[in-house]
Amino acid sequence: MFESLGRAVARHPRLTVVVWAAITVLCGLVALTGLGGGTLFDRLSTGEQVVPGSDSARASELLASDDAGASLSLVVSDVDPSADGIADAIAPARSTVLNIPGVESVIDPYLLPQGVSNPAAAPLLAASGDGFLMVVELDPELSESARDTALARVETALDAVPDALHDVAPRATGLVGGSSLIVTAITDQVRDDLTTGEAIALPVALLIMVLVFGGFLAAAMPLAGAIASIAGGLGALWALSHLLTDMESSVVNVVTVLGLGLSIDYGLLIVSRFREELTRALGDDEGASNRRRRGDGAVTTALVRTIATAGRTVAFSALTVGVSIAGLLVFKQEILRAFGAGAVAVIVFAVGTALTLVPALLAFTGRRLAGPTLLSRVPFLRGVLARTADVQRDEGAFSRLTGRVQRHPWWVMGGSLVVLLVLASPLLHIELRNSTTQLLPLDSSQREYVQILSTEYPSSASPSVQVVTESSLDQASTIATEIEALPGVASVDAPVAAGRGVLIGVHPEDTDPGSRATQDVVHAIRDLDLDAHVGGQAAVQIDFVDALVDRAPLALGIVALATLILLFLMTGSLLVPIKALLTNVISLCASLGVLVWVFQDGHLSGLLGFESTGGIETYVVALVIAFAFGLAMDYEVFLLSRIKELHDDGVPNDEAVRRGLQRSGRVITSAAAIIVAVFAGFVAGELLVIKEVGFSLAVAVLIDATLVRLLLVPATMTVLREWNWWAPGPLRRVYERIAITH
Repeated sequence: MFESLGRAVARHPRLTVVVWAAITVLCGLVALTGLGGGTLFDRLSTGEQVVPGSDSARASELLASDDAGASLSLVVSDVDPSADGIADAIAPARSTVLNIPGVESVIDPYLLPQGVSNPAAAPLLAASGDGFLMVVELDPELSESARDTALARVETALDAVPDALHDVAPRATGLVGGSSLIVTAITDQVRDDLTTGEAIALPVALLIMVLVFGGFLAAAMPLAGAIASIAGGLGALWALSHLLTDMESSVVNVVTVLGLGLSIDYGLLIVSRFREELTRALGDDEGASNRRRRGDGAVTTALVRTIATAGRTVAFSALTVGVSIAGLLVFKQEILRAFGAGAVAVIVFAVGTALTLVPALLAFTGRRLAGPTLLSRVPFLRGVLARTADVQRDEGAFSRLTGRVQRHPWWVMGGSLVVLLVLASPLLHIELRNSTTQLLPLDSSQREYVQILSTEYPSSASPSVQVVTESSLDQASTIATEIEALPGVASVDAPVAAGRGVLIGVHPEDTDPGSRATQDVVHAIRDLDLDAHVGGQAAVQIDFVDALVDRAPLALGIVALATLILLFLMTGSLLVPIKALLTNVISLCASLGVLVWVFQDGHLSGLLGFESTGGIETYVVALVIAFAFGLAMDYEVFLLSRIKELHDDGVPNDEAVRRGLQRSGRVITSAAAIIVAVFAGFVAGELLVIKEVGFSLAVAVLIDATLVRLLLVPATMTVLREWNWWAPGPLRRVYERIAITH
């Protein structure tokens, strides 16, 4: 099949490139313009990551009201609300807002009899006495377009209020906020971070590939595949956004960066193997030096061999990565399912470009990749490229390193495991969080708005623990009395009708809405076995983690079993897949430990520009486990495929390991350097969750491609020797029938 694909691409390179160009343009246009149906970024959302069917989800459903329209609030600061002239100055601004089509009501303290002196105005006055609150509510019957237009006009009108107060309060400042603006702030930041990440990642990736291949022509091939994969992935996400109820904004960044990294990795492997096969084909082709025709026999032969070997490895690698990430589809949480579906879609594009687009571009280059490049003729660069550019030798830096490892395999294996366990140790005190506005940049106006609202207008802010019941107000009062007597509860609000239920606001002694102490309060309320549901950040965290724990054995079991089967079909060994599974788990724990040390404990916060939330975002842990495990298997396949190829040719185990690492080590380390650069580019973004994912995956790849692939794997394979390739008789017969071999 792979040989046939190679011949087809070699015969029709122009058609292949044209088809991919059309796919790239179409998917890019669909994602960025929406073709009249809303762009991808318009269709993104954000909010509490509730688990369908959970107690906290039911609380949110009851609080949601079909009768409530959208709203915006203006926080006016640096002004004395009781100062003379404020009421008169704000009246014209209020009238302006009320006259906006779609506005149902405007609430401020000066509408009440006696104004700010009225006790009922207290919730609208800053606790510090240094400002007031103005709330605008829209008609709930507005259409989506009319609502968006009204919100935009209201925001503009509210922004002008501080200027209207300038004569009576020269220092007055204002901050407009609301749910719609918070969502917009996060989705806009996603778009900005995506641009920033790609602006950093693509040039760095190009530079690394120039050093790997010794020229721009070969380096441009994987990059072309990456661009097509990004566009295709964005188009796939746009389509998925119509199938899923809500698509979390961070899905775009994480899935895009995965597609970018994998497509470059796969393209790098294809181009590297093509140059090797082209050199071999030219050596077998008499008179080759006199024939430089594009698409001649040597180029076709090289392409067919490349797709039959490296192409098969790429397809197998993509399958293992896809299986690892598809485990996310098992979970109930829609955000995890969105990540899983989006990632699988972008992996399809990555492997598609690597197996068709990149080979088609190679067919156009013909034999030029076998000759010296322009850069290799530059005196200064000649020496650099001699050390870094792709060479076809069985002896070199990687074989020498492997030789040293093989002389002391037990010491290397023990030392590597000790380092990995030390890196994993912070994982013992991990805290999980489901944050919202805390994910925004420190200088975000919406983050500042929420902070001011919670400190200056506590009655306007949502209580950190929300108990919702469908009973009467009298029965809710009895429930409130029981809750107030619980340890850790500072106060309980009087029950009020909200949505389709009755809300009892609970304020724990610990003001951190996601802390362990607040979670203890949630557990205590639920232990009362009341006819009520508990919501809020801590409740959502508890339900999210419980749902993860509930489905984790199934997801991990599927991934582990599929990985063992796939690696067995590739190697024919029972021990190599088990060893790969164990080493990848240890490597994964090490990367998670570093993530906790940096983002939960706050180390490197100044360097990376973030403020710790006191924990790691819950779904980030699930993503890192799925994605990092998949990437680790990616490099495992790259390495094992070369070692297995040599071993099948009769090369003894230790020599096969040494030569296999020499042949694949350059590709693995180069691919790892590129993907680390890609993920690191997204660490430069401002959204905290993207920083966490980008950083943790960069660390995971760095650890795996160095400590694990270059030291731990060759050490263990040296210790096991020929036992590496052992399998029981029945399994051996199964392997001989359905083996996946070159």
